[in-house]
Amino acid sequence: MMELDRIWWGLGLATVAGLATGAGSLIALFAKHANRKFLSCALGLSAGVMVYISLFEMLGEAHSELEKLWGGRLGSLAGTGAFFAGMLVAMLIDRLIPSAENPHEVQDVDDEIKGSQPTKKQLLRGGVLFAVAVTIHNFPEGMAAFISAQGSSAAGISIAAAIAIHNIPEGITVSVPIYNATGSRSKAFIYSFLSGLAEPLGALVALGLMQFFLSPLLLPLIFAAVAGIMVFLAFDELLPLAEKYGEHHWAIGGVISGMLIMALTLAL
Repeated sequence: MMELDRIWWGLGLATVAGLATGAGSLIALFAKHANRKFLSCALGLSAGVMVYISLFEMLGEAHSELEKLWGGRLGSLAGTGAFFAGMLVAMLIDRLIPSAENPHEVQDVDDEIKGSQPTKKQLLRGGVLFAVAVTIHNFPEGMAAFISAQGSSAAGISIAAAIAIHNIPEGITVSVPIYNATGSRSKAFIYSFLSGLAEPLGALVALGLMQFFLSPLLLPLIFAAVAGIMVFLAFDELLPLAEKYGEHHWAIGGVISGMLIMALTLAL
């Protein structure tokens, strides 16, 4: 049986991570320009946190538990299989969205904030498609935030923070074309805010699955799969997006900083 305080903790973290999409929308609608060095560093830090905690905390714990249940070789193979299965799931979700509508294909935040040349109809369509794409991507992220919080507070906070950081550019991508098409800040914000609610929805689905199917075997497999999802998100979304802002060294510095922060957090 899952602990009630852990349940609320996980739901709260997933909700906060989802609300960051709305925060990105507010930044886009009211800021005059984006600090690309800060965004590159923040996204790199987010990727570093995700990769380190996925490989050294979540996957390591999953392997340890599975090896106790099934022995060294079989348990290790099961954990590795679940890890790459999680990557495959994230990859399939990503493939469902054409690159033109993928929120992680944004080219330049400053250009997004200033507005672009397409017609209002094209901008509105693009904004709505971005919102749908973000919603699809946020759903498994909400599950990951909730599940990681069931393992340890440090893992839950770290994963939720990493997800929240990379949700900010997503909010920019959703809101700007809708604002340029409609002239309404409220509509742009609402679309962005609603797309972020997929995070707590994903957390609720994870709660339902774990409540009904939780077992000593299932939990470490889920942890390994979530670790795979997080590593895929880091390499497929966060790092490429950080590089697109043209601040390579700031992005790499963020990655190293994120890993160092998590290493110290887990050691202390």
